[in-house]
Amino acid sequence: MNDNVKLTCPIVAAPAAALAMLFMILCTHALAAQGNPPKYEVDPSWPRPLPNKWVTGAVSGVCTDAQDHVFIVNRGNLTENELDSGRQAPPVIEFDPQGNVANSWGNRETLPEGLHGCFVDYQGNVWIAGSDDTFIQKYSHDGSKVLLQIGQKGVADSSDGTIQGIALNSSHTGFYRPSAITVDPSNGDVYVADGEEPGSNHRVAVFDRNGRFLRQWVLHRTKAEMEAGEGDEFMQVPHCVAIGNDGLVYVCDRRGDRVQVFDKMGTFQKDILVPYEKRSQNGPRLGHVPRAWGTVEWLGFSADRMNRFMYVVNEDNEQVDTLDRSTGKVLSTFGRAGHQVGGFTFAHTLAVDSKNNVYVGEAGAEEAGNRVQKFKLMGSQ
Repeated sequence: MNDNVKLTCPIVAAPAAALAMLFMILCTHALAAQGNPPKYEVDPSWPRPLPNKWVTGAVSGVCTDAQDHVFIVNRGNLTENELDSGRQAPPVIEFDPQGNVANSWGNRETLPEGLHGCFVDYQGNVWIAGSDDTFIQKYSHDGSKVLLQIGQKGVADSSDGTIQGIALNSSHTGFYRPSAITVDPSNGDVYVADGEEPGSNHRVAVFDRNGRFLRQWVLHRTKAEMEAGEGDEFMQVPHCVAIGNDGLVYVCDRRGDRVQVFDKMGTFQKDILVPYEKRSQNGPRLGHVPRAWGTVEWLGFSADRMNRFMYVVNEDNEQVDTLDRSTGKVLSTFGRAGHQVGGFTFAHTLAVDSKNNVYVGEAGAEEAGNRVQKFKLMGSQ
């Protein structure tokens, strides 16, 4: 297909609900059948303007539910001027497919500190982690009830029990800067990427549906990496975790510039490399430090049965890379560094809906985008 060809699906007479289901099935099959990678364009009309002068802090988590509602979690890190002229948005905001606010909730006093990542499980429950904290929580879909908490606030899996201590990677009841969560729809097991930055934990911890510890594993390292020692390239940061339709567990090795693939018992399968591309002409003399974060920040899969495409947030290059999931080949990219619509400043997390639209959240400090953007599937390249 060429750049001018759109991905279209036939329209048939049917009740609205049936038509929506048919559209999703046909579009998903059409995407899977394409010989070329999908093409994306930013949707500048999504989301709609926020009510009540709300301003979002760092959008450090994006997730979607079965109805293609989009949840974001955002931190309370507004600037002084934003606090003067606007209002801190609620921690959790739910948007309908058109980008309207459908619901909002959350108490920052009881949520994890440093909100980081969210996940909607197969039962519609919302899971939330916090990278400045020591526990994760499971909420009802509307946020009205805490259904489960694993870990205790302020009790870290470290040498002194605080997030200033030395990581132990050993607790069966808590965490040390957990970054992401996914839930196995086949049995309800909970997989937690425990460790958001160098110096914190660096493991995947697995619990049953009731929060009972089952097993754990750390990121894989090659023989050469092991022999190299504890240099910067050795830092282990499991920044995200996802389960594919193939039953394998995909983990973002943020500092290793790769996705690591395991079976559900933690047996290493392979690395999927996402190379860094040096673009800046600035050097240390100008105060520039290249490769500050890593190329594998977050990932999601296309909604077809085979998960043919894997979308990876490449924060170092401020773009989303589209990979062939089975081969690991980078097929295309979208996005670029910048503050305009369609650009990224600290692209941090993403989610994919049933129509294969991609939602990207931007985090970081005061200079960050602190927003969520929708990229619409427009066909193939």
